[in-house]
Amino acid sequence: MSENTSAQEKNEKKIILSGIQPTGVFTLGNYLGAVRNWRVIQEQYNCYYFIADLHSLTIHIDPQKRREQTRQAFALLLACGIDTEKSLVFVQSHNKCHAEMGWIMDCCSQFGELSRMTQFKDKSAKHPENINAGLFTYPSLMAGDILLYQADYVPVGADQTQHLEFTRDVATRFNHTYGETFKLPEGYYPKAGARIMSLQDPTSKMSKSDTNPKATISILDDENVIIKKFKSAVTDSEAEVCYREGKDGINNLMTIYSAVTGKSMDAITAEFAGKGYGDFKLAVGEAVAEELRPVRENFQRIMNDRAYLEEEMRKGAERATYIANKTLTKVKKRVGLLLEKR
Repeated sequence: MSENTSAQEKNEKKIILSGIQPTGVFTLGNYLGAVRNWRVIQEQYNCYYFIADLHSLTIHIDPQKRREQTRQAFALLLACGIDTEKSLVFVQSHNKCHAEMGWIMDCCSQFGELSRMTQFKDKSAKHPENINAGLFTYPSLMAGDILLYQADYVPVGADQTQHLEFTRDVATRFNHTYGETFKLPEGYYPKAGARIMSLQDPTSKMSKSDTNPKATISILDDENVIIKKFKSAVTDSEAEVCYREGKDGINNLMTIYSAVTGKSMDAITAEFAGKGYGDFKLAVGEAVAEELRPVRENFQRIMNDRAYLEEEMRKGAERATYIANKTLTKVKKRVGLLLEKR
């Protein structure tokens, strides 16, 4: 296949864009539910992933911690299998087009529609001491992020559908006022991955904000920590490995084991027939540790090679700026800004 043919096929792929805030390491639930699929969809789509550090400014944290979390988040994407030869990966603030586009989108957004955003209401209630303007105009910046790259699809969860509709509304309003400029993005709803529950409360979803360290597996936990957490996982008193109603703890462990080994529930039941929960918990822990081993090793290698990490960030920012500036220049012309002569 010629280089031109390969490039043409790549350009014909639909664009998926997703921003990830640098707010901590993915859990096993995040990984099995979504992240593991990212390296698969990059074969089918042009995937643009960015570390949304500008969005993270709505929360006040130590500046050095923010910088380190941004580096870690970028490295984590690469460690999970995102290939920078196939996907675009960059840090949001490294591309100045985002801030410019965000302001233009602010001016295309209505106060009333921003005030109705449920995420603003929720976060204001949780952080009454820091209800800043950025929290209010967050959806406008998000709309700018998406529209800059003329994204076809945006992965959305239940808490993001309102933001996507807002983006479509703003884009429609801009197109009507200034002429056809933006593609209207659609939601991307991938096949649901495994729903992983807390190891200590299997009726609740596994979350990195859980205050009980035994409840959550981080994808960077080492093998001994992973096995220890699974050994302490909540089960029941029946001592029978089978999937059925009322066995939330065992059901969760079987779901995890199935997700990392590919075995069916019936096959797992047969494998552990006559064996105790101790054997099963150990097997699940070892399987998960092995599944996450490449991620841990890749992450450490990338974080230890600062020159490589910074070069990948630089290349990502350069490419992202080139792509986004095409749209931004068109937008500036549309709204009547006088372009700088170079």
